[in-house]
Amino acid sequence: MTDNDQKKGLLHNKSFWTRTLSGIVIVAILVTVFVIGYDVMLCFMGLLSLIGLFELYRAVGLKIDVLTCVGYAGVIAHYVMIRFLDATYYLLLLYSVMLIVILAVFVLTFPKYELQQVITVFFGVFYVGVMLSFMYLLRIHPPSGAYLVWLVVISSWGCDIFAYLVGMLFGKHKFVPRLSPKKSVEGAIGGIVGAVVLGLVYGLIVQKWIPDVEHAPLVFMIICLFGAIAAQIGDLAASAIKRKVGIKDYSNLIPGHGGILDRFDSMIMVAPIMYIVTIYAVMVS
Repeated sequence: MTDNDQKKGLLHNKSFWTRTLSGIVIVAILVTVFVIGYDVMLCFMGLLSLIGLFELYRAVGLKIDVLTCVGYAGVIAHYVMIRFLDATYYLLLLYSVMLIVILAVFVLTFPKYELQQVITVFFGVFYVGVMLSFMYLLRIHPPSGAYLVWLVVISSWGCDIFAYLVGMLFGKHKFVPRLSPKKSVEGAIGGIVGAVVLGLVYGLIVQKWIPDVEHAPLVFMIICLFGAIAAQIGDLAASAIKRKVGIKDYSNLIPGHGGILDRFDSMIMVAPIMYIVTIYAVMVS
């Protein structure tokens, strides 16, 4: 088959166009939400968290019932608290109460639930809800949060794109083949380098609008280095969960991409790491 035949086949591939159009819609939504920020972003990230939590619970065989409702309520309460309350001890109190309620349901309904399911309910609140909420916290961080939050996207999706391209062109050595046979060491390195380069370019573009960040290109390169490493861990962690429960995708909510957890798996890991690294880097720059 010639290169022209391959191109024609790609252009007539329905799944290719479905995935491409879905990707464009996702990017458009994220741009809108990130630009508006604040309560709109809070609600959006909360909605993503609830959908992602539903996907995770379903993956381990949990339906909407008393136990899972504790998890959903915990995510909602978490977002309400980070919006209206500043004290950390309120959040610690929330998580403690949530764990107590989960254990109470486990005891009172015994032996209805498997131990794995009970643990997943509590784990899911943190893995999906708490981790994703760091994107909102980064967005509202004064005075440059509107620019800093894009580093999460650059690190996660930028790393994914470059890892795919480099792996496809030069990949020879398998990288964690038992989890993801198609990933290569070359692709992993290419993803990190690509994210770092994107961080440099982004820093050069926006540095005049973020006077509180000195040497923005260099700082953003370092931030994206950590972010890209976290993105690959997040992607592999999501793959590990899916392999353990025996599913290919968490859902088919996003045509061509799978579910929320399939599309935002790397961001889940990147968001808290980026918040910590970015805030520290900005403070010392």
